Amino acid sequence: MTRTIAVVALPGVQLLDVSGPLDVFAQANIEAGEEFYALKVIACQRGPIHSSSGVRLLADGMAGEWSERVDTLLVAGAPHAARSTLPQHILQWLRTTAVRSRRYGSICTGAFALAATGLLDGRHITTHWSAVDDLNRAYPSLQIDEDALYVRDGKLRTAAGVTAGLDLALVLVEEDLGRDIAKRVAGQLVMYFKRPGGQLQFSRKGETHPMGRSVLQEVQRWVATTPDLDHSIASMAKRAGLSPRHFARLFHTEVGITPAAWVETTRIAAARTLLENGHDTPKLVASKCGFANADTLRRAFHKHVGVTPAEYRKQHASQLQ
Repeated sequence: MTRTIAVVALPGVQLLDVSGPLDVFAQANIEAGEEFYALKVIACQRGPIHSSSGVRLLADGMAGEWSERVDTLLVAGAPHAARSTLPQHILQWLRTTAVRSRRYGSICTGAFALAATGLLDGRHITTHWSAVDDLNRAYPSLQIDEDALYVRDGKLRTAAGVTAGLDLALVLVEEDLGRDIAKRVAGQLVMYFKRPGGQLQFSRKGETHPMGRSVLQEVQRWVATTPDLDHSIASMAKRAGLSPRHFARLFHTEVGITPAAWVETTRIAAARTLLENGHDTPKLVASKCGFANADTLRRAFHKHVGVTPAEYRKQHASQLQ
């Protein structure tokens, strides 16, 4: 039986949040040798859907009016979704359709629209790393995994956004049609079947910027430009002209984390830059960034980024070729 995949495109939608997953499902139809999926785009207002890139989409139907059965409902995100509000009748339609569907979810900032329906209250989800803070403030009951590329919670499916929408679509294909077809789809679209690591390896959220009063910012700039030096609390306090205890207390109050945590995050940012250049070995990167050895770098890097330095360098080296 053909299953309808309905993608709701928010006003100003990011085109790849719509087209990426739909191409995965379309390729699954080819690999399955039948039209297993019927693919539909649903608009939130009349007329062409204007995407963030300027490309316009013609929808198959309108949210609030679409009455055909939906097997899988996905809400695609838009760059300004956090500051947009959908009409109540659209939110009610989303809620009713999602409850009646076999599964539902969001891609990227489409989570804001679903959260506004109340369907995500207390649920485990993910969204784009840059939207996590805004989503947390607006809907504090959500359990957001800011590193996950996609999350499954019952019949709910959420993706981190953009290319992660393809990852989620491939997971849905595997659920429906099995691993073999999903692998063939991944091969045809030249994408990972199971992508290593999480979205932190792509984000710059972990990078630090000088904060607090000027004396603390001066210390932070010094650490960022000399990550290989000994940046103990004592050495940083001396640089600031403060006692170690006072410096540690002041730093935590004004910057929000401990000096040691800030130094480690800054060293990881420096290591990422060196690894992306693809010239230095992890051992040399460790030395240049203030880690005792390659093993210490590997443990800290994996904690912050989700992959090892060698894996990270390999991924970025291939992009430079």
